[in-house]
Amino acid sequence: MALEIARSVDELRRLVESARRNGLTIGLVPTMGALHEGHASLIRAARGETGWVIVSIFVNPTQFGPNEDYQRYPRTWEQDLAVCQANGADLVFAPPVKEVFPPGYSTFVEVTKLQDPLCGGSRPGHFRGVATVVLKLFNMTTPDRAYFGQKDAQQARIIRQLVRDLNLPVTIRVCPIVREPDGLALSSRNRYLSPEDRHSATVLYRALETARRMIESGERNAACIRERMLAMIQSTPRAVAEYVDIVDYETMQPVANVQSGILIALAVKFGATRLIDNFLWHGESTG
Repeated sequence: MALEIARSVDELRRLVESARRNGLTIGLVPTMGALHEGHASLIRAARGETGWVIVSIFVNPTQFGPNEDYQRYPRTWEQDLAVCQANGADLVFAPPVKEVFPPGYSTFVEVTKLQDPLCGGSRPGHFRGVATVVLKLFNMTTPDRAYFGQKDAQQARIIRQLVRDLNLPVTIRVCPIVREPDGLALSSRNRYLSPEDRHSATVLYRALETARRMIESGERNAACIRERMLAMIQSTPRAVAEYVDIVDYETMQPVANVQSGILIALAVKFGATRLIDNFLWHGESTG
């Protein structure tokens, strides 16, 4: 079946209603385009669990700060369509900005507290923009299930809270991080890296693996683990740590001691390129 494309909410809803009349469940993969194998894995997950898969492609201006990369964020339309087609999407929803945020738009939603630490600390207003556009996409597409990547762990946690607090009838699926062979998490921003910075960027994964090994060896002092990770980053050419934090994943608040359900997350800049990565520790608490 040919991949369909909708640019307007009216057209989208007409197609969604047709799918529902045919008894199909709806899966949504929200993206900002510049699709890579990480996105492809989400599309395949949706294809495996739902009857009709929507991929939204929308570079959301409300989640970018004034000095961030909204204008230069990669737009790769033809390649994106090929990824959607190859991995089983049925519909691409690619609205213009004015369709999502028309002139005079003034309504936003925030998930307080969870939005403040980690990425929220250095990108004020970012998660307000994320939560607002995701809620709008849910209202537009009315999915049964929506698919997000674990690389954006704080975003996934915020969206789960949004769904719970607003009683939204959608199940959230969070899929594993997809990595390059050397461990670098796939990201649309990786294409900004120079060859030298691309080599240095593996420090994110190496620092996380160091933390994992320390925990598995019995280390429970969060400050000790964090210091080791920071030292690795600071010794890497052009790598500048924006944050390295160990938090309770439910509350996003810092912890003093490692226990089950903690998130180790970091953001590192290489020139103007900002990369994030993380892992969840599900081991048993040692008290």
